[in-house]
Formats: sequence, structure tokens, C-alpha cells
Amino acid sequence: MRHKDEHKNESIFNAAIQLINELGLAETSMSKIAKKANVSASTIYVYFENKEDLINKLYLSIKKQMSLEIFHNFDDSTPLQTAFETILRKFVDFILNNKDYFLFIEQFGNSPLLHKLSRKEATELFEPIYSLFEKGKKQGVFKQVDTNLLVIFTFNPVMQFAKEHFNGKSELNQDNLKEIIQMSWDAVKA
Repeated sequence: MRHKDEHKNESIFNAAIQLINELGLAETSMSKIAKKANVSASTIYVYFENKEDLINKLYLSIKKQMSLEIFHNFDDSTPLQTAFETILRKFVDFILNNKDYFLFIEQFGNSPLLHKLSRKEATELFEPIYSLFEKGKKQGVFKQVDTNLLVIFTFNPVMQFAKEHFNGKSELNQDNLKEIIQMSWDAVKA
């Protein structure tokens, strides 16, 4: 059995992200990923069973990095609105600093190739936001609806605005960000 090299693993992940964002999932083959990563096609199979395994692991890796950045120094005793705003600002920072990751997640998040297990693991990484909403619902601060709806109404406007920003259709500045956060807050508060 061959020894796995973290640098090769990262090169494969980076190549996969670039190709998937450039060509799409269907057009990105393992051989193209290997070529872009400067590894042999057989080397990829030391790290991943197949393309599906590779992109599921890549998805989870990005989601883990995202959650670590968003919830770094998160304190669940912070007032709800402050915690809400901080989480959204860190989410936007992650998106702006990791455009390729964001575009990959957007594309792959809707793919039938995303395993239920990967989706479940990714959701678990964001447990602090679910806990925040549950706490806020108990305190009567948030609407008494399914917590998943609260998450959707919190993050989807920011994600849509980020896509508009990346497409050059709108400017993501502090004033716009403040308005989006306030509108998201207004959408979920009781």
C-alpha cells in the first residue's frame, strides 16, 4: 500500500475545484484532475475510490473549513442578534476570501452525486447556528417555524447577493452587507 502525501491530496483537491468550476461536474474526469494536479491517474485512486468519493470528500473538507472559520471563538452566551450578525459577517468573509470554494459548493450542493451521509455530516458542522435558532425560539426571539426554514432565510439572501457580486451585478460593500444582515434578521425574528 502506498503512503498518502498530504500535499498530493491538496493538489488533487485544488485541481478538482478549478476544473469543476471551469468545466462543470460532468466534464471533469479523474484523468483531467490528475493531469491538472501533476499526478498520475493511478495516484488519485490511492486517495479516492472514484470521482464521487473525491468530490464528496472535497465538499466535506470545504464545509469543515468554512464552519471552523465561521464559528471560531463563537460564544453561545453572546446576545442572539450579535451572534447572528457575527456569524453572517464571517460567512460573507469566507465566501469573499474563498470564491472557488463557494462556487464549488454552490454547484455540487445541488448534485445527485452528493451523498446523504455527506450532506448530514456537513449539516452537523453547523450545529452552533441550529442551537442559536433553537435557543432564540425558546426565548421567543425567532419565529416558531422549522429551524431549517430559519437557516434558509438567513443564509440564502447572502449567498444570492454574493453570486450577484461575483457576476458583477452588484457591489458587496459594508452598507449593502449591513442591509442584507438586517433584512435576514427581520425575516427570522418573531
